[in-house]
Amino acid sequence: MTRAKVVFISTPALGNIVPIIEFAKLFTQKDKNLSATILLINIPQRPLVQSYIDSLTTTTATGNIHFLSLPVTDPPSLDQFEATIGFLSLLIQNHTLQVKNALIDLISDLDSGQVVGFFIDMFCTSFIDVAKELNIPCYLYFASPATFFSFMLHLPILDAQVSTNIEFKDSSNDFNILGFSNPVPVKCFPSFMLKRHIDGYSWFLHHARRYKETKGIIVNTFQELEPFCLNSLVHTTSHVVPPIYPIGPVVDHNGPAQWHQDSWGHENVMKWLDNQEPSSVIFLSFGSMGSLKDSQVKEIAKGLEKAGHPFLWAIREAPKDKRELPNDYTNLEEILPIGFLESTKGKGLVCGLVPQVTILAHKAIGGFVSHCGWNSILESLYYGVPIGTWPIYAEQHLNAFELVKELDLAVEITMDYRDGTTLVSSEEVAKGVKKLMDGDGEVRQKFKKMSEKCKDVWKENGSSSNFLGHLIDELMAVI
Repeated sequence: MTRAKVVFISTPALGNIVPIIEFAKLFTQKDKNLSATILLINIPQRPLVQSYIDSLTTTTATGNIHFLSLPVTDPPSLDQFEATIGFLSLLIQNHTLQVKNALIDLISDLDSGQVVGFFIDMFCTSFIDVAKELNIPCYLYFASPATFFSFMLHLPILDAQVSTNIEFKDSSNDFNILGFSNPVPVKCFPSFMLKRHIDGYSWFLHHARRYKETKGIIVNTFQELEPFCLNSLVHTTSHVVPPIYPIGPVVDHNGPAQWHQDSWGHENVMKWLDNQEPSSVIFLSFGSMGSLKDSQVKEIAKGLEKAGHPFLWAIREAPKDKRELPNDYTNLEEILPIGFLESTKGKGLVCGLVPQVTILAHKAIGGFVSHCGWNSILESLYYGVPIGTWPIYAEQHLNAFELVKELDLAVEITMDYRDGTTLVSSEEVAKGVKKLMDGDGEVRQKFKKMSEKCKDVWKENGSSSNFLGHLIDELMAVI
């Protein structure tokens, strides 16, 4: 029988749910006296995410992992928010009572062990108050890099530095930010920073101000990847920061192949890759929330033709409703240049949503043009596939800046792309793909070495393994 249990909850988005579940698994694997309960917020407005949530609730509990689906609440109406983060934050906030009731039930069930910790993610800060009321130690699980956590800590200071009637995008300044060794240009700020008048900015600022109320911060990174930033956070005098535990890389090695409907022909994709030379294919994917304007799609197509490398390209259509996610195109010929599919037949493959981690693990993949979501970066690192940067939303521009300028671990295709306001030409696409696949041996060598390190951290006495052990010791000390 387990002696203690930990509870987790995350934002209902794949980039948040997946890593927190994988993190929960690590807990129960590390200490058999621990069980984990994951509270799930349903989101029928996003069928892709809901499919994943449904697959969890129908899964038989294994390894002391249990899933509890919270009652569905009414979603925020369209007039209550402007940005996606506004929708998600309000939806989460609407579940406060359900979360409180679930925690009370778990506390009352003494037969399954004492609740020793409650882990929330970066947008679930409204539940900090619930944890305080119920006297449960509350920890923040941060699924993005340490640099973005540091940026969020610095956000209230940045906000105070700029007049309320000025947009950051109107500034040509570079800013010195805790955790970065180089000044950060405004063009690489997260998208929400460039629209201070939209509610997305105020929501990020709201969440950032609450992080220091938690008992500890778990970041999905590892000491060897972000040493400068992590050391800066530990030794800072400008912030009172809770203890930080770099426990990563946390990667889902199965991906959506185990739960997503095979609408894009997974078997055909894998067969096509099986027939390609090792490390010869360039893979382009912009995440489950990423989509591009028609004009940009056409430029990428022309650039791929010019580059001449075999390619696997996942493209998605922008959603019709801001509460929804992008969808796969029903007719690719409508979006691609005339004759493109015919002229690249056998040389390339265009598809919709694919199981990214499965693709990156394939021996044929030699480079990854990525939106630079942190989960994607960690997957690429683990499987040793060098990255070409193409950020689109969220903190991805900051991630791209870190990879290229701070760590020298990626090839820059673009770092300041903003869909609808900038256009990367076919020449720039071709140049970036060629540089990623044919050149930059130094970047490839550094990437390969870091790839080896990201596996070593989970070995006995590896840095992430040790940090996880310290965290568990802290949790179990209250019993």
